[in-house]
Amino acid sequence: MDLSVPVTDDVKLHFRHRPGTASLPFLLVHGMASSARLWDEVADHLAAAGHAVYAVDLRGHGDSDTPEAGYDIPTAVADLVAASAALGLDRVVVAGHSWGGNISVRLTAEHPELVAALALVDGGWLEPAKAFPSWDAFVGALRPASLEGATVQSVRDYFRAIHPDWSPAAIEAAVDTMRVNADGSLSRRMSTEQHMSILHSIWNEPPRPWYAAIDVPTLLMPAIPKGADAKWADRIRSRIRETTADLRHATMREYLDSEHDLHAQHPRRVADDLLELARGLSPVGSAR
Repeated sequence: MDLSVPVTDDVKLHFRHRPGTASLPFLLVHGMASSARLWDEVADHLAAAGHAVYAVDLRGHGDSDTPEAGYDIPTAVADLVAASAALGLDRVVVAGHSWGGNISVRLTAEHPELVAALALVDGGWLEPAKAFPSWDAFVGALRPASLEGATVQSVRDYFRAIHPDWSPAAIEAAVDTMRVNADGSLSRRMSTEQHMSILHSIWNEPPRPWYAAIDVPTLLMPAIPKGADAKWADRIRSRIRETTADLRHATMREYLDSEHDLHAQHPRRVADDLLELARGLSPVGSAR
């Protein structure tokens, strides 16, 4: 079910919604330049277990509106708070992937009445000023690639080549993060300026200062890349543990030999981990 939810006088967010009867709904938050659709297979498993699911397209992404401004973490949090109020959500399990993890951390810290538990899917702990030697190096790593000459089929073939274990549905969801123009060419849904605004927000607003305010069960779900030797894997674990030390109720469930988009690569396992997180909570509130 598709929902269009006003969050300001001139901005509506799109949600992919699955109803459920279990007491705790899930709010799924994608990363930069992604979309709600990439959560579809996870959402299907959560809904099959009886939970209502709300997967959001953040502003400028998917089928949500693309206003000129507002591409930063505080605005994303405000959008989610407004949408939750409009949807009547008052106690949710929030799962955020990548940049969506940063957003989810701040949402949980600033609005504890809304969040019952938090899952961070290979995100929510990045401190780019420490991870990269410079701002330019950070931008160079995350600047969107050119789509000049690209077609739907060429992009589909590219995703199939680099993600051989993704399902056809996940591949199509990745292709759908781009806009198909009337002449068959592809373009980004956000402008370069909007993309850069998000990068500035990630650089200037790391999540660490918000951890101490979080008092709910938190599941850290890092990807340990395929080919990582023992020392590399230990560095990843140590960095995450050090960064998130102020999260008082955090546990880690790592994904070995995995990619950044865990929800696309391992939807069943991600859903099972989210369901286990929800099962540990008291059944307060109502599903929708």
